[in-house]
Amino acid sequence: MDTTKREAETVARLEKNFSGKFGEGGDIRVYFAPGRVNLIGEHTDYNGGASLPVALDVGTYFVVRERPDRTLRFFSENFPDEGIIEGSLDDLTWSKEASWTNYPKGVMWAFEKDGHGIPHGFDILVWGNIPNGSGLSSSASVEVGTGIMLKDMTGADVDLEEIARIGQYAENNFNGVNCGILDQMAIAMGAPGQALYLRTAPFAYEHVPLDLGDARIVVASSNKKRGLGDSKYNERRAECEEALGELQQETSISSLGDLSNEEFAAHEQAIASPVRRRRARHAVSENQRTLEACSALRDGDLGKFGELMNASHVSLRDDYEVTGPELDTLVESAWEQPGVIGARMTGAGFGGCTVNIVREQDIPAFIENVGSKYLDTIGYAADFFTVNTGEGPRRLK
Repeated sequence: MDTTKREAETVARLEKNFSGKFGEGGDIRVYFAPGRVNLIGEHTDYNGGASLPVALDVGTYFVVRERPDRTLRFFSENFPDEGIIEGSLDDLTWSKEASWTNYPKGVMWAFEKDGHGIPHGFDILVWGNIPNGSGLSSSASVEVGTGIMLKDMTGADVDLEEIARIGQYAENNFNGVNCGILDQMAIAMGAPGQALYLRTAPFAYEHVPLDLGDARIVVASSNKKRGLGDSKYNERRAECEEALGELQQETSISSLGDLSNEEFAAHEQAIASPVRRRRARHAVSENQRTLEACSALRDGDLGKFGELMNASHVSLRDDYEVTGPELDTLVESAWEQPGVIGARMTGAGFGGCTVNIVREQDIPAFIENVGSKYLDTIGYAADFFTVNTGEGPRRLK
């Protein structure tokens, strides 16, 4: 089935389900925001470095109808047992009872703080085909999708970059996750057949052609669930900030991303703790790998790109220590398989996913062999998804 027909059938199904939950009638609109996977450049965005994510053809769908009052009613087909969760535009506060709706509510809160009014409430049905907890940014997909919906429904004058910033602000300040802007920008600026070169300090971005030839992107989900806010993500970020402060005692840098590998080696003894030194080494070297990866893609050198992916995982395992046995098993067994160009963990770590570039003819054997090794070693199964690059957020109907 082609993509257009599949999307039309999905929209029709969701509209029918929306009417079943919230009643017939009214101006019902449908929106989509993709998920993302980061090919290289991990834990660099908050260190002033570069990343290279791609938007995917899986994501989050929103079916929305404006209400005559300021009530918010949410229903997720991914969490049907939670039923309809209610809220109000007059009480946009975080609560445990609000569950997953804290993400769209957070964007509404940030949208208003950014100076854009929301005059009416909404009925919202959400369905995502991003594996929950997989590391493909389901939360950022919900945030950017909510932003696109609010822009369209209210007529607010906001561009895609601003929507990404609103989403990040909401995640930082409403949901308490100290994330960078990588996820939201990758989703907001997604384009088929393109990766997004994103540099956070100084802020810059551009699309880089992604020609995989006869290879595909295969995402392997460890199925080890992790909550980003509960992980050691904030701890790693604090370690890097402290290391930066120590380096600034003898350099004029504003971020770790300002340093080359050689410059870091010349000054690393300014960092008192060997642990913080390793954290900073990863941030610096990963930024340099990402710059080299962009050059490799522009040159059509997929082999070099794969080598940089592999080196990224080693750094994340040894210097940043965010992999763990699940992700290491997936990656190290992937390296042993025919047709694998590159493999690494992706996302925050401590569970989640790996990203693999695999020759298409070798994908069935890759999934069989890596899956078998993972089950034997870890004791439960991994899931595998062959994904395509996709468009950014948009209104479908």
